[in-house]
Amino acid sequence: MKSVILSSILPLAAAITAVAGIASGACAGEPDKQFFQSAEGKWIGPGEIVAGKYKGTKFNCSFTGATPDGKMGMTLDGGCRVGMFTQPMSAKIERKGRDYKGSFMGGAAGAGLDIIGGNVVDARKVVFTINRNQLRGVMQARIPDDNSMTVTIAVRVQDQLVPVIGMSLKRVDAVEVGSIAPN
Repeated sequence: MKSVILSSILPLAAAITAVAGIASGACAGEPDKQFFQSAEGKWIGPGEIVAGKYKGTKFNCSFTGATPDGKMGMTLDGGCRVGMFTQPMSAKIERKGRDYKGSFMGGAAGAGLDIIGGNVVDARKVVFTINRNQLRGVMQARIPDDNSMTVTIAVRVQDQLVPVIGMSLKRVDAVEVGSIAPN
């Protein structure tokens, strides 16, 4: 079970970052929009597996986040690198009715995870429910300022949520709030 959990999580950690702006609620309001917009752009940074068989494994990720035209949600393209190996990452999350639904790396039917719920806490924080077969967990993303994002992924082991992955990303593009892009 632990092997399945950890081998499923590392390649998906990067994709989960993409949905840092995805959540559910009675209606998507201004905090949802603000969060999605603040997660747009290019992000890079390190991550680490903090529990289990692969504890201490470090990786580096690079992503481009965008909001889909005319829809509430987020898309992500990029990848994570461990040593000489790079795993491409992609994610797509959109508002469906009263909730957000999405998939990473093809969703649970493929090599990835499904996003089955969650909520935007405020314009700076989101919490999701993630699912793949027997793997259940949550992802929390926080954007403490305009140019940094932290992501924590925890999985349910018996009756406890155990943090397994942490990431710390920095913005590396001209989408920074308050910046003026050159002509």
